[in-house]
Amino acid sequence: MWSSIIAVVGTLLGGALTGLLQIKSARMAQNAARAEQREEALRRALGELVAALGDHRRALWHREVLRLDRVSEEAVEAARTASRATSSAVSGPLVTVSVLEQSLAEPARQAALAAFNLRDAADHSDPASRREAAIAATDELVTAAARAMS
Repeated sequence: MWSSIIAVVGTLLGGALTGLLQIKSARMAQNAARAEQREEALRRALGELVAALGDHRRALWHREVLRLDRVSEEAVEAARTASRATSSAVSGPLVTVSVLEQSLAEPARQAALAAFNLRDAADHSDPASRREAAIAATDELVTAAARAMS
């Protein structure tokens, strides 16, 4: 009789242990999938942010050159409208990167500020130095992202 009781208890404990191990395994797989999705979303947002920053730098560069060359007000206004659109395109990926990886929030913010800083250049050499600073800030963001994702 004792052997039957031990066999039943052993079977029940084995079933319970198997169930617990399956639950643990499922949670681990779910966590790994979540981490992979987060990493993919971060990679995508970083790509979008770097592209948007590049577009915005080009738009502001063009706008400032037109303004400094004193071309027609219509051309400057068209460039201003284009630069506003590229400015807006920076916001979404900037927020996404900052939320998904807080260690990248400050480098991303600095890269955005450096790109926005191309406005209101004093002379023709000013946009060039500001552009170089904006490119360097974006490069620092990419380097920080590589560290954070490794």
